[in-house]
Amino acid sequence: MTRFIERFAGHLADAGMQRMAARVFITLLSEDTGRLTAAELADALQVSPAAISGAVRYLTQVNMVVREREPGSRRDYYTLNSEDLWYDMITQREQLVQRWDSVLREGVAALGETTPAGLRIRETAAFMDFLHEEMPVFMKKWHERRARLLQEWDMSD
Repeated sequence: MTRFIERFAGHLADAGMQRMAARVFITLLSEDTGRLTAAELADALQVSPAAISGAVRYLTQVNMVVREREPGSRRDYYTLNSEDLWYDMITQREQLVQRWDSVLREGVAALGETTPAGLRIRETAAFMDFLHEEMPVFMKKWHERRARLLQEWDMSD
């Protein structure tokens, strides 16, 4: 399990995620309950509680993990933010892409539509428009596939 966590976390780090945050995320993803305390995470990853604190702060800020506390308990639990985590993460990113649209259009106007730089920015805006148009279709297909998979997996147990 440790090898898997380190390898997957390494790939996420290569894609730009903070390395410790990636390790914490994959540890939670790999846990049957999807829920661990900071002490359990520190023990599992053999790191200091301070390292866990920084990682979960980042993960909560980007909505990948939520902090929970049971009534009467002083312990915080960290859990994955959603049952359909990847869908939610992509949807949030798609909203970010939408916000870039007006800024990209300003860039085209400032650079000129036919200049080399303006053409690159226009192409970027067109790509973002394409993503925005196709994402609902893509995500609908994922929900349909996920429903089928969950049904198949329930039948095999």
